[in-house]
Amino acid sequence: MADPTFNRYATADRAFDRGYFDEGLRQHMLRVFNYMGAGLVLTGLVAFMVSSSPALMQTIFMTPLKWVVMLAPLAFVMVLSFGINRLSFASAQAVFWAYCAAMGLSLSAIFLVFTGASIALTFFVTSATFLAMSLYGYTTKTDLTKMGSFLMMGVFGIIIAGLANLFFQSSALQFAISAIGVVIFTGLTAYDTQAIKEQYAEGYDRESQGKLAVMGALTLYLDFINLFQFLLQFLGQRDE
Repeated sequence: MADPTFNRYATADRAFDRGYFDEGLRQHMLRVFNYMGAGLVLTGLVAFMVSSSPALMQTIFMTPLKWVVMLAPLAFVMVLSFGINRLSFASAQAVFWAYCAAMGLSLSAIFLVFTGASIALTFFVTSATFLAMSLYGYTTKTDLTKMGSFLMMGVFGIIIAGLANLFFQSSALQFAISAIGVVIFTGLTAYDTQAIKEQYAEGYDRESQGKLAVMGALTLYLDFINLFQFLLQFLGQRDE
């Protein structure tokens, strides 16, 4: 970026009240993180409540219903990602909350594998890592665009490797996927935070700003959840 103070909106030919803009940006980012945080709380509550019911866990994960539970979050993400321009702000919010609840159903399966203490530890480590990298992405003057492009290629790489490992069942490959996944989603947290900050500068009406906040929350939520799941492969203790 040409401006050394970073971001496209700080150019001389765009006159505005900088103080007013900065306050608007802070409110927008706070809105994004509030949505994301509330989404994580909803996911955690659903996962915990479902895992606390052996009958419900058996109904979901010991029957073909498990495939619906596992694929439902992907469906909601696709609806938001490809249909956000057609959705109203209220509809976008509803889909986001439904997605977070569906993810809670899906993640309840981790309580069948790992101890509650190790899940809690992994959550706190993920939170600390996420907050540090998000703060870096918000405050840095460095343009992270090139890093983001590289990291997105890495995402496609681990998806392909993960699909391949469904057939090979290699513990070494799974370890490598998890290690690379931690690095990728740690970096994406910083990149996505900066991208959300920059998107606000493009200028939107109130309805569009609301949907922009929802999409920003979804992006950071995905970074957090993926980072959590990859870290769980290292920090999680198997429940014998």
